[in-house]
Amino acid sequence: MTARSSLTVVLAAGEGTRMRSSQPKVLHPVAGQSLLSHVLNAADAGEGSQLAVVIGPDHDAVAAEARRVRPDAQTFVQRERLGTAHAVLAAREAIVRGADDLLVAFGDTPLISAETFARMRAPLRQGAALAVLGFNAADPTGYGRLVVENGRLVAIREHADASTDERAITLCNAGVMAFDGKAALAIIEKIGNANAKGEYYLTDAVTIVRDLGLEAVVIETGEDEVRGINTKAQLAEAEAVMQARLRRAAMDAGVTLIAPETVYLATDTIFGKDVTIEPFVVIGPGVSIADGAVIHSFSHIVEAKVGKKASVGPYARIRRGTSLGDGARIGNFVETKAATLEAGVKVNHLSYVGDAHVGANSNLGAGTITCNYDGFSKHKTLIGEGAFIGSNSSLVAPVTIGKGAYVGSGSVITKDVPDDALAVERSQQTIRDGGAARYREIKTRAKAQKEK
Repeated sequence: MTARSSLTVVLAAGEGTRMRSSQPKVLHPVAGQSLLSHVLNAADAGEGSQLAVVIGPDHDAVAAEARRVRPDAQTFVQRERLGTAHAVLAAREAIVRGADDLLVAFGDTPLISAETFARMRAPLRQGAALAVLGFNAADPTGYGRLVVENGRLVAIREHADASTDERAITLCNAGVMAFDGKAALAIIEKIGNANAKGEYYLTDAVTIVRDLGLEAVVIETGEDEVRGINTKAQLAEAEAVMQARLRRAAMDAGVTLIAPETVYLATDTIFGKDVTIEPFVVIGPGVSIADGAVIHSFSHIVEAKVGKKASVGPYARIRRGTSLGDGARIGNFVETKAATLEAGVKVNHLSYVGDAHVGANSNLGAGTITCNYDGFSKHKTLIGEGAFIGSNSSLVAPVTIGKGAYVGSGSVITKDVPDDALAVERSQQTIRDGGAARYREIKTRAKAQKEK
């Protein structure tokens, strides 16, 4: 059987005024990715697929996000807000190309899945003109009801217009629709605006399909999957659902989450085998954690690679561009950024390693800092294999510490240190016998005079 071509139109023009934010609604994040990106990633990307995103005027950031996630996406601008059907027709140029299936989705439903989109298309292969996604609501108040007779969808009745019997229906409209591409444009163009707001509502397509003697059907899914986001509270609810999914998927894949409800993951996190995540860990986008690694409590990791059997934390911050080699140990209150730490490196306490490359099996003592910023530019620190950096040392970049070199504690290193050399930089210590006693006496006398 020849595969059917598809066009997915994602409506993402809403301002999201109830979010109380200057940022367009669809750019707010869930599990480290924008609402829009979740929907675009669920849309068909196979051969014969097209993707159109309808945005609002001056929403260049939304267009850029669409292209970042799906370079094949076309964007169209809805310049007037005249309803959902009007928004779909903003993508008329894409629709007229005549894909076999036309799917209409919303950019603020991040929990929608690729499997559901595929189920929406299935009835079209059997001759249906329209498939509408529905869900059984725990509380249907405010939702449009799906009125079904003899197994066929005959109407979508808005709550305000529904009869008493219709309000008792719990099967509600999720908004997502799939049209037979050959009939889609004709159906949508028939939608009028004879309503109180003078807008063109896509839900009217059901009545038009019925009047044309064509078939409309309902595809059901769970309520969580079609949660739309209009407020920050709803954003938090969607985050909770997504995190529950991600935690379950991680544990099913063999990751040990000691207290799952306290761990926050990103949708793109990659785990190896036998990884252990302790309580209160946050893993942001772009993180991979290899076999046998342990992430200890209260650590935060983003855009980083953690090698096999590495140990991170507790209380560690692993920032963008960090790569930890196999068996590396990053201890409590250590921060790394744009740093490569090769196999067996130890940075166990209270250190900052930024814009650096640390050779295998080196040891950075407590309080070590790579001074990478001079107020204008970032500079790199290179530490050779097997080097030892004593506690409370500052390495002022750009600087190179050679293989097997030793830096004495408390040193401020501004010049390169050769392989196997010893570098010590500190002022000469002086001792004044009885000096502490004399100091206390002077201070006590001065304090007594002040209090008279």
